[in-house]
Amino acid sequence: MQPREIVTVDYGHEESDFYLHQVFRTAPFERNNHYHGTYEIYYLISGRRHYFIKDRTYAIAAGDLVFVPKHEVHKSSVLGSPQHERIVMNFSDAFLGAGHPSFRPELMQVFERENHLYRLKPQQQWHVEELLRKLTEEVKQQEPGFEIAIRLLVTQLLLFAMRLKDADVPVTEDPLSPIHRKIAEVVKFINARYTENLSLPMLAEQFGMSPSYLSRTFKKVTGFTVVGYQNFTRIREAQRLLAHTDAKIKDIAERVGFEQFAHFNRTFRKIAGTRPTRYRKWHTHSGKTSGGKNARTESRVQNID
Repeated sequence: MQPREIVTVDYGHEESDFYLHQVFRTAPFERNNHYHGTYEIYYLISGRRHYFIKDRTYAIAAGDLVFVPKHEVHKSSVLGSPQHERIVMNFSDAFLGAGHPSFRPELMQVFERENHLYRLKPQQQWHVEELLRKLTEEVKQQEPGFEIAIRLLVTQLLLFAMRLKDADVPVTEDPLSPIHRKIAEVVKFINARYTENLSLPMLAEQFGMSPSYLSRTFKKVTGFTVVGYQNFTRIREAQRLLAHTDAKIKDIAERVGFEQFAHFNRTFRKIAGTRPTRYRKWHTHSGKTSGGKNARTESRVQNID
């Protein structure tokens, strides 16, 4: 019997300064919605996948390259046959971003573009796969200076992506899954009005669906319940305000839409993994780094009801 999963590379973890993981799967696999304080690059070697990022769903095919910004919620799921092979890497600001001496802001522009997915031509695929092959070899061999080598290879990959023009890599959402586009509209609506009381019946009426159908399909596409996604969006904004402003915690709770402070505290701890006061303390006194304790509080798999 063929193994359900074969891992060929597993170096670090997605909360560390650098992570590289390559896997071949034959059985259905769906990663829960999650986010982290590191940049992510995803390359699909074979098969097809659905990829939900923030408020868009992409149909990923072999040879596609995906860039996920820091702190952006995302999730991959089955599209057609479950068999696929992919390689994913994560890196922190300390590894190559704003905290590194070799940082060049233009290299990170690829994470700021509207389209997260790049559909590469065959010659471009070969170039990317060769860079990834060299990366995996450096990680496996770990010869002297290998950490310098992987930084240089990641830089080459970012430079390659930076030079791609949006017009050269057209992408479309899956034409066979109109419900994904409909749920993306619901997500955008919640993102714009998360501070309001958005009930399931109101959203269902707004988008022409029954409450039960909206609830079921929203969960299937995003991995969140409707209420869970709204709470997640509120808490993520609260995290930003705690880290970058001196506003009182009670005022922040009200600003992001919580009417009861106790409810805010419970929800914050469930999503962020710590209390608001401790979160602020870590981000005030630890330099807001991505590779240490702070990253662990911000890199979480969400299972929010």
